Amino acid sequence: MYAVVVSSGSIIDYSYYDKFFDKAGFIVCADGGAAHLKKMGFIPDVLVGDFDSIDTEHLQYYREKKVEIFKYPKEKNMTDTELAVDVAIDRGCRDIVIIGGTGTRLDHMLSNIFLLKKILDRGVIGRVVNEHNEIFLTADSVEVVAQEGYSLTLLPLTEKVEGITTKALYYPLRGETIEMGSSRGVSNKFVADKAQISITSGILAVIKSRD
Repeated sequence: MYAVVVSSGSIIDYSYYDKFFDKAGFIVCADGGAAHLKKMGFIPDVLVGDFDSIDTEHLQYYREKKVEIFKYPKEKNMTDTELAVDVAIDRGCRDIVIIGGTGTRLDHMLSNIFLLKKILDRGVIGRVVNEHNEIFLTADSVEVVAQEGYSLTLLPLTEKVEGITTKALYYPLRGETIEMGSSRGVSNKFVADKAQISITSGILAVIKSRD
């Protein structure tokens, strides 16, 4: 099952995200993400958080809609987004898209990106998306669909990633190693409808971006 997790970060063009909800079998709202969902006109299956950033009006609205609600104490060991991801995985979701996971808070944004590692470890596909970017992780091989105006960046999320081999990218890699901190994998270009990426060890962040 495919799930959308809605967090309270930056969302500007609401219509951009309609495509992510079209096939969603499960929607989890993380606390203040309720404001985004309300504007989009979607009702979540579950609402989670400590509710320090949700308007009382929105909370009451979803209570009236009989949304399943899990309230946590403010002093907790996880972010609301991580709680939402855990709910999605525990309910059997094998593909998760996080929206509203980026914005002005760099700490929250990095936390949500690193959360993709936890998702990967649990055998689930995870992505963080906004209007200009899509990021996911791979520890094996993956195919990436090209989009007009988008570049492709490959960044190690471990100390090094070995055996990186790519096809259908302008700057090819042939069984090479990139160490964390190197900018070598930034801003490659698609030369076909799909690009193939494989690695032999490590974890690689794959990022499609546009200006």
